[in-house]
Amino acid sequence: MTTLIQRWRAHSSLGALAGFAVAAVLLFAVAPALLSDFRLNLLAKFLCFAIVAVGIGLAWGRGGMLTLGQGVFFGIGAYIMAMHLQMADAARLGNDVPEFMEIAGIRELPSFWKPFASAPVALIGILVLPALIAAVLGYGVFKRRVKGAYFAILSQALAAALAILLTGQQSIGGFTGLSDFRAFFGFKLSDPVNRRMLFFFAAAALLVVVALVRQLMHSRYGELLVAVRDQEERVRFLGYDPANVKIVAYVVAAFFAGIAGALFTPIVGIISPADIGVVPSIAFLIGVAIGGRTTLLGPVLGAIGVAWAQTALSEEFPSGWTYLQGVLFIVVVGFVPAGLAGLWPMLKGLLDSRRSAPAPATVVVEALPESATEKVESR
Repeated sequence: MTTLIQRWRAHSSLGALAGFAVAAVLLFAVAPALLSDFRLNLLAKFLCFAIVAVGIGLAWGRGGMLTLGQGVFFGIGAYIMAMHLQMADAARLGNDVPEFMEIAGIRELPSFWKPFASAPVALIGILVLPALIAAVLGYGVFKRRVKGAYFAILSQALAAALAILLTGQQSIGGFTGLSDFRAFFGFKLSDPVNRRMLFFFAAAALLVVVALVRQLMHSRYGELLVAVRDQEERVRFLGYDPANVKIVAYVVAAFFAGIAGALFTPIVGIISPADIGVVPSIAFLIGVAIGGRTTLLGPVLGAIGVAWAQTALSEEFPSGWTYLQGVLFIVVVGFVPAGLAGLWPMLKGLLDSRRSAPAPATVVVEALPESATEKVESR
């Protein structure tokens, strides 16, 4: 039995390595060769959404936490990166404050901006702050056994509150946000070669994130996370604290979202409250649900597919895309809970059930012997 398990794990690992190799070839060789600079930059933006989706797949698909507020952590990483890039541009031009502050009449750099002028501090803030805030929020929520719809509403309210707060802060761009970044750690963003470099950064980050989540899913912690999702009280009876298990998944998802936001800022060239509020947070969730929240690659493919469809269809049907997105979400949640990744197993199960169904009973009529027939006729 042990030998069979070891062989299965080895086969699974080889399959995963082959899948990562194919994905690396597609991202690092095929996509740059076939796509124009504009389309490649658009794909890089979609990859940022996919990084967020991987974290949601872990927290929601494996842990059962309906995270409607990932825009909060996405926005924290994005705004930290934007603040650093703005201050780096101002220092390069010899200004004390960024250009938008000069236009708004702000002559002195706010105190909360100053630490992020340093590149190492900004990078540490991107990696630490989203995870730290998620740990504090998760401890307060999960230790009080808040779950289900209450947790979803609370996380969504946090995203709305952050968007409203940023809208009213002129020192951080207000409603229009932060934009017009000239360089990324010394590399000019107007150079097409550097734009491709950002795509490679996003592709590499996505592959690393997927590898980390796969490792978590196949570890003892991954099994415990699924057990908490399905039978929380039984896990507590066995001596584990379900709150701690949920906090770890929530922190990991926030960590990924912060990285995605930091990459999103130089790729797109702008970050505003509209990119981190309630609507973007729900859009993240819809992509995960459509792709398949319980699988590893489902959230990635779903996020990229939904983002591509939004870009392609919203140009022709600007008012109809939102309704179509809502219909897709309702259909998937109501009729295909496993998402597109679950269609093939569901169809295969239906076909197998039909094949294994017993054949209808047939009535066999035996012919009477001639002597018996003659007796019946004579009667």
